[in-house]
Amino acid sequence: MLTVVGNLKGGTGKSTVAFNLAVWLAHDKTGVMAFDLDPQCTLVDVCDVRQEDGFEPIVEVSTDLAELEAMASDSKRKKPVIVDMSASNMPAMERALFLADRILIPVQPSQADIWSTQRFLKIVANSINQEKKPEVLGFINRADTHIGVRETAEAEQALQMLQGIKAMDIRLYQRTAYRRSFSEGLGVFELDPMGKASKEMKKLATLLD
Repeated sequence: MLTVVGNLKGGTGKSTVAFNLAVWLAHDKTGVMAFDLDPQCTLVDVCDVRQEDGFEPIVEVSTDLAELEAMASDSKRKKPVIVDMSASNMPAMERALFLADRILIPVQPSQADIWSTQRFLKIVANSINQEKKPEVLGFINRADTHIGVRETAEAEQALQMLQGIKAMDIRLYQRTAYRRSFSEGLGVFELDPMGKASKEMKKLATLLD
């Protein structure tokens, strides 16, 4: 399975989600291969921190689009692939979308993010391989933890109404644990296995399994 994590808008938590999913998969016996096609190379940086601090399993990460294309065409490939990308490198983004088996779209709970996601879905529709048509999934990321804030539920309803995407029954909330674990090169479920953030990420990973 080749999963692309992306959105048109910055700040949606793409790299955090991609890293946590990659670490989750790395614990499996088949392992994982990660690709960072974002010029900022945040996924590369966090995987470097993980390796330098001696955390295992190591997450292999590449920035080579040609290597991704080779893996996508390898019918004997067993390792799942996670791709982090951004609109900063549009040709690489469009190519990754074409190669994808699944496209995962984190969406922040704001009207601006819904509009951005609509535009991204148009790019997706024009970029994907029409013969295999990957699954396109979206979920609310960085949801507000305060129950009185209405934007999260409103954004979730708007996401469910968008064409070309399936809204997942999962929310990841704005929690310090995601920032802290990321800065230490750990999956959030490794840093605090019983925490709320850990349970959220485990649910997302399980839904994608």
